[in-house]
Parts: sequence; C-alpha cells; structure tokens
Amino acid sequence: MRQRRTNLIPELAAVLGLALAASAVWAGWLGWDQHRDVHPDGSTTGPYGAWQVIGLLLTLMVAVYWATTRRYMVGAVVGTTIGLTAAAYYDWSDDASGLFVIGVGMVMMGSFFATAVATAVIAKAKGMHRPPAATA
Repeated sequence: MRQRRTNLIPELAAVLGLALAASAVWAGWLGWDQHRDVHPDGSTTGPYGAWQVIGLLLTLMVAVYWATTRRYMVGAVVGTTIGLTAAAYYDWSDDASGLFVIGVGMVMMGSFFATAVATAVIAKAKGMHRPPAATA
C-alpha cells in the first residue's frame, strides 16, 4: 500500500502568511478609522463604512484565491481566520464594557465559515479535487 507523504512546512507557511496578510489588510482598511460619526439627528454610525469592509473582503479574496489555487485550503481558511480574529481583538480590546469579546467571536466564526465557503467555491470552480484514496 502506497501512502502519500505530506509536507506540513508549506501549509504552515500558508497559515502564517495568510494570518499576517489578514492582519495587515485589517490595519490598512479598518485600523485608521476609530471614531463614530454623529449625525444631525443625534444618531451615530461607524466606526467603519461599508466601503471599508467591502474593500477588506475583496482584498482578502485575492489572498484566499492565491492560497486555494495552490492547494493550501487549510492555510487559506485557518490563516485568514486567525489573522482577522487577532486584528479584531487588538483593535477592539480597549472597550471598557467587555462586550468586544462577543464581536471578536463573531468575527472568528464569520471569517471561518465565509472563508471555508469561498475556498470550496474556488476549488470547485477551478476543478480541483483530491486524488482518490488508495485501496488496500
């Protein structure tokens, strides 16, 4: 029975690279805007605009696409999730109410599931599939 030997170094490098990229993209798109906008009627919005979040997502999709097409699916999902979660934690941890933890948890779960779906869609669209398992 022939077994396929896996090399974890490239996958771990993909996780680390995607985590760093996700944190840097967060800082670039969301890190500089830290105040809420107060409207004339007294309501507040922010601190991020929809265009900033959309820019963050589109930029991350480039990195996820790159990793997925090189068959680093785990790196794409785990690395992006770790990077966004760490960036959200760092960015929001000065909240005195302590409710930032809920937001960070939502970022973690949302980025995990969204990246997993995006990775699966990219892999399917590119016709990528795992080789058949060896039979005994």
